[in-house]
This record gives sequence, C-alpha cells and structure tokens, in this order.
Amino acid sequence: MIITNEAPETPIQKKLGQVGKVLGIVCLGICLLIFVIGLLKKIEPIEMFMTSVGLAVAAIPEGLPAIVTIMLSIGVTKMAKKNSIIRKLPAVETLGSSSVICSDKTGTLTQNKMQVVKITNINGQSTDKDYIKWLMGLATMCTDVEISRKNGKIELTGEPTEVAIVNKALEEGQNKQELYNVMIRVNDIPFDSNRKMMTTIHKISTGYRVITKGAPDVLLKRCNKVYENSKIYNLDINKVKQIEEQNNKMADEALRVLAIAYIDLPILPNKIDSLNVEKNLIFIGLIGMIDPPREGVKEAVATCKKAGIKTVMITGDHIITAKAIAKDLGILKNNDLAITGEELDKIPQNVLQKNIMNYSVFARVTPEHKVRIVKAYQSTGAVVAMTGDGVNDAPALKNADIGIAMGKNGTDVAKNAADMILTDDNFVTIVEAVKQGRNIFDNIKKAVHFLIATNIGEIVTIFIGLLLGLKSPLLAIQLLWINLVTDSLPAIALGLEKPEADIMNRKPRNSRKSIFADGLSQKIFIEGIMLGILTLVAFSIGNYLYNVDVGRTMAFVSLGLLELIHSFNIKSEESIFKVGLFENKYLIGAFILGFILQIGVVLIPSVAEIFKLVQLNTTQWLYTLGISILPLIIMELQKLCNKTQMTILVRKESLNNI
Repeated sequence: MIITNEAPETPIQKKLGQVGKVLGIVCLGICLLIFVIGLLKKIEPIEMFMTSVGLAVAAIPEGLPAIVTIMLSIGVTKMAKKNSIIRKLPAVETLGSSSVICSDKTGTLTQNKMQVVKITNINGQSTDKDYIKWLMGLATMCTDVEISRKNGKIELTGEPTEVAIVNKALEEGQNKQELYNVMIRVNDIPFDSNRKMMTTIHKISTGYRVITKGAPDVLLKRCNKVYENSKIYNLDINKVKQIEEQNNKMADEALRVLAIAYIDLPILPNKIDSLNVEKNLIFIGLIGMIDPPREGVKEAVATCKKAGIKTVMITGDHIITAKAIAKDLGILKNNDLAITGEELDKIPQNVLQKNIMNYSVFARVTPEHKVRIVKAYQSTGAVVAMTGDGVNDAPALKNADIGIAMGKNGTDVAKNAADMILTDDNFVTIVEAVKQGRNIFDNIKKAVHFLIATNIGEIVTIFIGLLLGLKSPLLAIQLLWINLVTDSLPAIALGLEKPEADIMNRKPRNSRKSIFADGLSQKIFIEGIMLGILTLVAFSIGNYLYNVDVGRTMAFVSLGLLELIHSFNIKSEESIFKVGLFENKYLIGAFILGFILQIGVVLIPSVAEIFKLVQLNTTQWLYTLGISILPLIIMELQKLCNKTQMTILVRKESLNNI
C-alpha cells in the first residue's frame, strides 16, 4: 500500500507553480509590448532592447523560490526546537493549511502510560484473588515484554499495553520469567491489526497451552466455552450477552478493554496459523486499562475548533471506549457521529465522501480503513494531517497531505512514510506547529505581495512613461540595481514576521483558492500603480525643472526608497504604528542597509558615473525624499478607512441581530 500510494503535492508547491507561470507569461508579454511601443516612438532599438531585458529581469521575482526556501528552513528550525522535526521542507506550510487532523488516540491524545485498573469475570466480579492471579499469569505469558534488572530494580521493555499487563501480574505475584519454567513458549501468532489478537503457544506437562489476548468483540467469536467459578461451561447466547455488558460498562468508563482466552491441546496442528489455533477457545475474563489524556490536549482540541480545524480520533479501541474519551477531550460533540471499521465496510466510498464531515470518531479500523478515511476527507477539499506510530499507519501517513509520525514510540516504517516527526508524541505539539505553519504561509504571501507590487511599480514607471512620450525614466542598469537592493533582504525580512495575534482564530484557508484570492490581486495592482506613478512624478519634476539626467536620478532614488518604505505597509493589515514600527528588527536592518546602498550609489561619484546618475542638490533631495515617504501616508489613510468601514458594518450587523 505504501508503494502504490503517492504523496500529494503540497499546497504551496501548487500555488507557487501557478504564480511562476502567470508572472512569467504576463511580464514577458508586457516587456515585448514596451519594446514595440519604444520602436514606434522612434527610440533607438538597442536602448529599448536593453530597457526591455532589464525590465524583464526586474519584473520577474526570480528570488522568490530562494526566499520561500529560506522562510521554510527558518520555520523548520523553530519547529525543531518545539519537538517537531520536519522531514520534507514544504510540509511545514502544509500543516498550516490543515483543516482536518486525524489523530491516533494512544500516545498522542493520551499519555501512553497504560495501567490495569479493573479485572472482571463473566459476572463482573473481580474480588477472587486466586482467579485474578491465574488470569494475570496467563495474560503476562501472552506478551513480548522483556524483563531485566538494573541497579536492583525490575525494568520492563515493550509495548505500553503489554507492560501494564506484566506490571499488574507482578503485583499479583506472577513473574513472567518464573512462569516460563513451567510454560515454555514454543510458537506464537503476532498481533495483527485485522485480527486484533495475539496468540502464544506454550509447552506444558499435558501437551500445549494456547493463550490468546485481544479485542473482546473479536475474541468472543473464537470462543465456545467460558471459565466461571473454577468451572468451564458452554458459551451460550446469554453468557455472551453478559460478557458484552461487562465490556460495555468498562468501555463507558473510558477503559481500554482486553479479553483473555486459552485452550489446552494434547498435540499441535501441522500448520500453526490463526484458523487452526485461534478457535474453540475458553473465555477467562476482561482486563480494563486506563490511559489518561495528555496534559493540554483538551485545550489544544478547543484551539483547533476555534481555528476551524476538525479533530478526528482514529483508534483500534472499542467504539464505546473511543466515544467516552473523545467526549471527554471535546472531539465528539452532540451532532458528531462515531463509526466502527465493520460499519465502514458497508458504506460505499461515494456515500462516505458526502457524509465524512459528520464523523469525528473511527474505532476498530484497519490500515485500509485509514486510507479510505483520509481520501474521503481530501475529496471535500480538506487538507488532511494524519498521525500514527505503527507499521499499519504508514499507508495513511503517506496518503495524507501531511503525515505525522511519533518519535518516541513510532516505528521506522511510520517515520519514513511521514513528513513530520513529533519527538514528544504529543497532540499539543501539532497545534503549535499548525500556528507556525500558518505564519509561514502568511509571510510567504507578504513576500509575494511585496515582490509583485514593487515589480509592477517598475513596469508602470517604464510603460506609462513611454505612453506619455517621455524619455525612458530609468535605464536598464538602474532597474537591475533597484531590483537587487529591494527584491532580496526586505522580502526575506517580511518572511521573519511574528504570528499575528488572531492567527489561530481564523478558519483554515481554502487550499483550492489562488494565493491572490480575497482581493490580494487588486491590492497588489493598485499598490504597483501607486509606486509607478509616484516614481514618474519624481522623474517629471527632475526632467521638467532641470534635465533628463536629474529626472532619472530622482526617479532612481525615489523608486528604490518607495519600495523599501512600502515593505513596512505590508507587515500587517493593521496600522504600522499599532503593530509596532520597530518590532521586526530584520526589516529595520534590511531598510537601513537598502537605504545606504541606494543613496550611496548616488553620493559616490565613481559609482554614480557607472549608473549614469548625477549629484542632486538640497531641493532635489527634499523633493525625492518627500515623494518616497508618501506610500506610508497613503496606506495608513487607506487602512484607517478600511477599519472605519469595518466598524460601521459590524455595528449595522449587531443592530440587525437585535
């Protein structure tokens, strides 16, 4: 299943692929148009060719892939410090897009510190010490736990459920190592997620003893007798109902329940398999274990709900146990449904896809079920995160948009199939990682916003300048320098913005939406026009009041500073003075360095000569700097208008509700 299922492409890979194609085609088309217009206006072909090539290089944000990679890698580093190891770089952003988290119960939502708290027979009694000792003796033999001594203390190594059984057996005076002397293990049938049982075969004086432990509802079907009050009876319908009642009572108490059965055989069948050995068993009793929820999980589930993320529990436990724990954690609400793997088999995939969002708990599931569940959620457009630790989880981990394996108790197969590994096996860590992932996408969006808006500003400067019959406001070498100064450090600095206060109060973004959705394309276009027009104003002042060289120098300085100052506008939808002008020290550093480089090109005569720039007098500098600061004022006024408009709409809505 791992080989035949391919991991889906991440949302950011899809979006950036689309952005690259659109920008490439549009920018090259505009540059070709500018070249043709220049020729029609009798401008030297070589000059127009150089300007068009320079503009093409400046207009396409070729630094974007590098900037995105830097942002993702910084995000990965931050997440590694918070117990989340990202194996595949784009996965960090995918997690931020998640709208459904399918979580394994044991060890992720719970502490994976199993403890036996209840042992019952068919009548629900658990006071007979001899009975408990005998049952736990058989149960401890049907485990793979290794017992060792260190500094005089007994140490148990194995799966938490089995460790709990061996611990309880030791409390009752049943030592697994001592029992081996009278019941030597000669064969076994390992636990299987389809059978939901494990069997060990032991040599005894009268032949062989077969001991089986597993899910009560499954194991009962393999039994035809029952042990009761030191006697063995036929397992009739009434006794089955009694056992099922005891199982349901324990499950209602959020206990994980295991059934224990055995049979003594004079000789073993020729073929040791489930069909030949796990049959005609004698039911002994039920063992109830508790696995307390992890600290903070309930709050993390509530945070997910607030963030519009559906949390789903997928477990091998009995459905009643699963429902009890899910209700306690806030996963299963009044209108939510719980379903077993057996019931799931009866539902066609197309019907499951229509109703999948109604389900919050899946119990007694197989690896095939997990893949079906993931695909059903994905069919609704949801971005699905899937957690798991076992070999049987690997296909679903690979199929999910982001597979999350457990670092402590996870198998190597699960880890290799996953995109992300939790070093603390904790659901709370996933929620923190979602926050980081959302922030990374926000910052990528800000970088794209900044790069394209400023590049449109450069295109508008040249395009409108030509249409107005002006000489080219900027030369090719000047365009390339501005592109070098403004397309690198400011964009990276925007990628280092801290998460906004409401980041986990928003609904997950629609993975099918374009990166330019929700009005971003219009905003980018308008801002680009603003930057271009302000640059043309600077050029026109210099050109008409002085000469074309002064005009180009003023346009050169203005455009560079306009773009650097505009980076602060993109920090947040809120006023820059509210979120903090100096909060992002990297952006401040990028601005200072960019300012020095941009001004330095003009002030150093030998460098200015290379770029065909001239020295500006005080008046020209005042014009240039005055124009450069205008985007900050314009954008602050626009944000104020938006906030006022939003406040009016909220008040109107409140009045309508009243």
